[in-house]
Amino acid sequence: MAPSVTHVSGTVTGNVEVRFTDSGVAVCRFRLTQTPTQWDAAARQWRDGAPIRYVCTAWRDLARNATESLTDGVSVLVTGRITEIRDDAVYLSVDDLGISLRQRIAYTETSLPSPAAAAPVSPTASIAAPAAAQAAGAGTGSPTAGQAGGPPAWWEQRRASGWHRPAARTPADVGP
Repeated sequence: MAPSVTHVSGTVTGNVEVRFTDSGVAVCRFRLTQTPTQWDAAARQWRDGAPIRYVCTAWRDLARNATESLTDGVSVLVTGRITEIRDDAVYLSVDDLGISLRQRIAYTETSLPSPAAAAPVSPTASIAAPAAAQAAGAGTGSPTAGQAGGPPAWWEQRRASGWHRPAARTPADVGP
């Protein structure tokens, strides 16, 4: 009988360890803690239950991506198969993995427009201007809103407002 697939939501505890097999296949292992909550009707509030500990193993591209993306304290969603239960931990073979957006914003390579898309364009601007702007911002640490390589200014405005109000759209926002 094939092991059943399970879905776990928890917090990465500790560092992600990556190793490579003799044939060059990446395998990573990380620990995950899930703290279930239970409604206490008498006290009319949620109470934390006993934490459940998981040892997760991922292979190949998923292992490489997990190693680059996960750090201690990140909340994740894991889909995998239980392979073993021992030493007060559940061992999972991970099929898929995602960052939980409940408590943070995740930035991806494609989630924001490129810095050049946020820069104003004038007919007299030279083609070298965006490259010069990027070079001027290099070496200043992580880019902030409005800087080359950082999120556009509207991103910080929406983030500061709590993301719950739709932004007013103007014809300039829509483009040609």
